[in-house]
Amino acid sequence: MEQAKFSYHVFLSFKAHDTGKTFTDHLHTNLFRAGFHVFKCEDDDEEEDKIDELKLKLKKGIEQSRMSVIVLSPNYASSERCLYELVVILEQRRNSGHIVLPVFFNVDPSDVRKQKGSFGKENFQIVNGESHKLRDWRNALKEVADLGGMPLQNQADGHEAKFIENIVEVVANKLRPRDLHSAPYLIDINYRAEDIISWLQDRSTNVGIYVICGIGGIGKTTIAKFAYNSSARSFEGSSFLANFNEIAKQCNGLVRLQKQVLYDIVGRKERISNVDEGIMMIEDAVGYKKVLVLDDVDDADQIDTILGMTDWLNPASKIIITTRHESLLKPSVPHKVLKLEVLNKMDSLKLFSWHAFGEDHPLEGYLELSERVVLQCVGLPLALRVLGSALSGRKPEIWGSALEKLETIPDGHVIEKLKLSFDTLEDDHDKDIFLHIAHFFLGMDKDDSVLIDRSLLTISDLNKLEMHQLLRDLGRNIVRMESLDPGKRSRLWNNKNSFRVLNYKTGTEKIEGISLDMPILMEDKSVKHSIDTSSSNSNYSLGTDAFTVMRNLSVLKLNDVNLIGCFKEFPKRLKWLSWRKCPLKSITSDLSLEGLVSIDMRYSSLQQTWSGTEVLRFLKILNLSHSWELTRTPSFAGMPRLEKLILKDCVKLVDIDESIGYLQEIALLNLKYCKSIRKLPRNIGKLESLKTLDISFCSSLESLPMELNMIDSLKVLRADGISLNQIICNTNEQKSLQALFSSWISKSRISPEISWAFLPSSLVSLSLVSCRLSDGSFPEKFSNLPLLEELDLSENSISCLPEWIKSLPQLQSLSVKSCKMLKSLTEMPNSISELSIHSCSSLEMVTYQSLLSEYPSLVHDYNCDSLVMMQGKFKLEALENADPQMLKRFGLNPETVENAMVKMDLFSSFKIKMLPPQGLYEEGIFSAFLAGNKIPRWFTKLKKANAVKFNISQPLKNIQGLSIAVVYTSSESEENEFSRAYWRRQENIVQNRTKDLKWMHYPRVFGVPEGNEEITWLSHWKFGDMLQDGDEISILVRLNGLKVKELGIDILCEELSNCKVASPDPLFSNDNVPGDVSQRGSVFKIGRGQ
Repeated sequence: MEQAKFSYHVFLSFKAHDTGKTFTDHLHTNLFRAGFHVFKCEDDDEEEDKIDELKLKLKKGIEQSRMSVIVLSPNYASSERCLYELVVILEQRRNSGHIVLPVFFNVDPSDVRKQKGSFGKENFQIVNGESHKLRDWRNALKEVADLGGMPLQNQADGHEAKFIENIVEVVANKLRPRDLHSAPYLIDINYRAEDIISWLQDRSTNVGIYVICGIGGIGKTTIAKFAYNSSARSFEGSSFLANFNEIAKQCNGLVRLQKQVLYDIVGRKERISNVDEGIMMIEDAVGYKKVLVLDDVDDADQIDTILGMTDWLNPASKIIITTRHESLLKPSVPHKVLKLEVLNKMDSLKLFSWHAFGEDHPLEGYLELSERVVLQCVGLPLALRVLGSALSGRKPEIWGSALEKLETIPDGHVIEKLKLSFDTLEDDHDKDIFLHIAHFFLGMDKDDSVLIDRSLLTISDLNKLEMHQLLRDLGRNIVRMESLDPGKRSRLWNNKNSFRVLNYKTGTEKIEGISLDMPILMEDKSVKHSIDTSSSNSNYSLGTDAFTVMRNLSVLKLNDVNLIGCFKEFPKRLKWLSWRKCPLKSITSDLSLEGLVSIDMRYSSLQQTWSGTEVLRFLKILNLSHSWELTRTPSFAGMPRLEKLILKDCVKLVDIDESIGYLQEIALLNLKYCKSIRKLPRNIGKLESLKTLDISFCSSLESLPMELNMIDSLKVLRADGISLNQIICNTNEQKSLQALFSSWISKSRISPEISWAFLPSSLVSLSLVSCRLSDGSFPEKFSNLPLLEELDLSENSISCLPEWIKSLPQLQSLSVKSCKMLKSLTEMPNSISELSIHSCSSLEMVTYQSLLSEYPSLVHDYNCDSLVMMQGKFKLEALENADPQMLKRFGLNPETVENAMVKMDLFSSFKIKMLPPQGLYEEGIFSAFLAGNKIPRWFTKLKKANAVKFNISQPLKNIQGLSIAVVYTSSESEENEFSRAYWRRQENIVQNRTKDLKWMHYPRVFGVPEGNEEITWLSHWKFGDMLQDGDEISILVRLNGLKVKELGIDILCEELSNCKVASPDPLFSNDNVPGDVSQRGSVFKIGRGQ
């Protein structure tokens, strides 16, 4: 179910008599305070005459929620209502990716799995003849227990208040809006994407490219998005390039795609002059552990053009390609292929029913009709989705009429069948919107429309309008069929047709929209040679009289076109004018603008817009970005409905007209790179609807008006590249502010200094990148931003976090990238879910205010050469300073540890350094790398083996852990290129086959042998109660490019050890490896990138 259709974030499943007024009530309150909309039904009435109505209400609540939190309390299984909820929740999880979080409140997860105690079958209330219910309930209880979840007794030392905080934190992490939008009602998606997800998680394979192929509308992009959403967080960088083929064919399209890759992975916009430069930058960025998706690739050369030859691709990085061509890549390129097949009859009926009826089966009286429609869709998901939505809510006779049309269309004519969805739009206005979007508005900001409900239109993750290529072609084909003569069609989007109609003045009053992009047209050699460039009416110059007959023209989209002549007879019904690279110095007075809703004149030659005050009472968007000659804005007095004012990169713009205070509906004001602006109007405080203000790199800006703090609606402030000076202001000091401003202006400065005093407390996002901030320049009153969720302090000269950051209660995202002097991030708020520390070369440690149950999953820590400690993740220290008890397990004495230098691969910086022996702690695992063969004599040893399987058959008690020693050297076939070392994959895999648990360890640092040198990798794993007598254990060592010479293992138990058990490390919530015996089937990844 797509996000736009969810009514709730969380559905709470609980036994009201157990926890409804206590634990669950407190949980509901905390979720509400955290900003989540929660479905909580406290009706425990299970009377027979009301139970069906209650079930319907609960089922609808589950389907309209993004996730469910199941509070499994002692009496949960005694309630038929609770068990019904559980079955529906798990069904929703299987069908549509519904997120499920089990919470075990005063119950043992193993009791739920094995159905013992209060979860025994004797507690189920079963009526004779309903044994199927018992089967479904028991299966559901086992399934939910196998999901793992959060047991109270294992978290927060049993303290309920802290436990609730941990739950809210996990919910926030799971619902963080990072996933790509995907199609609603995903049928059997886990099975269809199983292989590609497994491939994404397998870092040992040398196959770095996966091709998803199939006909249009079969679900290639849907599968790619699902796999991307499932695995992207486990990579250190990711990028999804939608509509690859279409963008690649546009002017500078390949460079645009390269910029998008770099922005997604590096986190900032890069200037790329040409494709070759972009390839080099991408090779540097897409090094280790990245995932790229190239959606809708038509030509393999496009891949090489944007990325270069992919032979440099790191084995831990992955590329997913969707295409209609099964043989897109040459056989010599290692790759996997998934050829999608159409849905079978049963799955087709399910998908169709979800869109037509809102459930997985047809309503009574519609089964035969539905089966007939499904038959015509031949298993194509797009057709099932679109036609199901088109027929939703219609009477049977309408279905019959539609079927008569469908059944006359031959199989394979997909677009003609999709046209039925267009024909069922009852409102001509909606039909016009569909056709306008298909021709002119794809990629534009969204607008509410019935088309979304009809599945004819989708909204991208960037809030842009999207349409499936087949539906776009449908819209364009409908217009193409209007007439053989382009001048008699309602819309012209093809550049050749548009140019010919305008050049030869063959247009008619039927034309409602026209688009002409001259740079793209001139790339077509066949057209370029046919244009007489010597004529005054050729190439970029067209006569305005060509538009005179187009009385119904409402959309005009021009790029780099010179219109010559009088505008007096220009169409008066124009609503949307996009004239990029307009050559006019000012807009002539005879051009009627009064009906316009949007004006887009980016890259224009305008020095001023128009003289006087134009009455533009319908205008909502005014975009004059990159108009480098513009010196002043127009008067805004006649624009009462303006919502977006975009003046980005107007480098000569000096002042904003004071009439801006009239704009009561403006939500966005973008002044980025307006380098000549010296001040903002004081009446900016009157902008009651302003949500986003961008003044980044306004290098001449001298002050911010104190009225800024009057804008209670302001949510986002971007002030990158501005040097900020703290001026604390109170009521008594405001009288002297003018004097302060005057003193600022009189000072000679390289860059402006802005007062912090006037920031509104309503801010949710604040960006202060490259603002010359230092430890002493932060204001003390910054904690007056209680709603702040995102803070970007990148590229500043700070050495530690200011104290006020620690008291921001809502802070979720913190970026300090390229803060070269930053040495520590200590006592950070527990609310942070995203932390970016890329290129903080001096950063040594990261800690939080307390131990967390789950640490930020998006920790970007590349090029952090000095980082030796990250709470909850790892700690690196000289081996001589390591825990003596830990060293003793390997027969090492801290006083006599050899200081033989070891070449160490530091994965966070992609560098190799010579270091003395180091001790590495990572979530219950201690590792060390020593020169030579250092396997302790009491270890069980195996020569030339990298794997072993054994049973713990000795009568051992209180097993403390498992020690592994691996002696390895360079492979004989391996070239001595240490620069390639960080491309290798090193991991230890331990599996308890009896308990069905697996741990995969990827050490953050790794010893690199030189020549024939031997290195010993020692690691000790603390398992708690997860290793027991009788368990079957397997160990696998994978060292890509290296050769294992000897493997040693040792089991440490309390009876056989005189050592005291080391005290828990304060870095980690649990000193053991992650997991517990209740999480059967789970795989736990420890180390770098996890």
